[in-house]
Amino acid sequence: MFFEDLEYKDKSMPQTILGYGPFMAELYYGHRSRLYLDDLYNNPQQTSEVIQEAYHQGIRAINLVNDEKLLKAYDMAVDAGCEMKVIATIGKSDVDYLNPNYEVAKEVDWDEDIELFSQYDCPLMMVDEFITDAYDWRLTAKILNRINDSGSLSGLVTSFPSRTTDILAENIDMDLFDFYMIPFNSLSYMMDINAFNASQRQEFVDKVLKLNKKIIATRTLAAGVLKPKEAFTFLKSVDYIDAICIGVAKIEEAKEDFELLKEY
Repeated sequence: MFFEDLEYKDKSMPQTILGYGPFMAELYYGHRSRLYLDDLYNNPQQTSEVIQEAYHQGIRAINLVNDEKLLKAYDMAVDAGCEMKVIATIGKSDVDYLNPNYEVAKEVDWDEDIELFSQYDCPLMMVDEFITDAYDWRLTAKILNRINDSGSLSGLVTSFPSRTTDILAENIDMDLFDFYMIPFNSLSYMMDINAFNASQRQEFVDKVLKLNKKIIATRTLAAGVLKPKEAFTFLKSVDYIDAICIGVAKIEEAKEDFELLKEY
């Protein structure tokens, strides 16, 4: 499951993407964020070794943002022989997930990010969630146009897959982007849905499918709340996810999680 390439337009990209969440010590990991800060973000060598293990397990794509330490870790992995497609998130800023300041997010130098990742093997660039969810549609359209001009496919990332999906079509030219990255897991963790029973799940899926975009599921392990077996069993039960993004924090996790994923 998810170990083939997704062919779209004139681009090819792996269906399983290594996420950057643990490497960036994102705050939604709670108390583990502090551990990830010391073990991964401030230790590019260790991050590189995790990336290398993911590569050895067959992972051929990585989600990157314009961050000096993360890019250093990735470059080290490349020097060690890891040839991966880069799925870039454009406009990443230092915004608190718990109390987001969307004005700060909108001020990031996203144009620099596009120029940077144009130098990588980068089939897809996506607008960061805090820009998307700021609902400044003129800005979002401007970034998407710039991505399209760069030659990469374009997409949007959202933290609010229900609310944002409801208002997309009436606010932005839907032809501007092809991919849509959303948090998606069986617990509706980090999704703007209170529960995820059968009827609510179907209602959510229907509205997402109506967009007619390629869907990338992120936070599939619910930031570590779900065991990989639980998460993968759920993903196997759906047929409307085109790619998944999974973060791992240790060499052992990369080995165990991706070996398990191959069984589904």
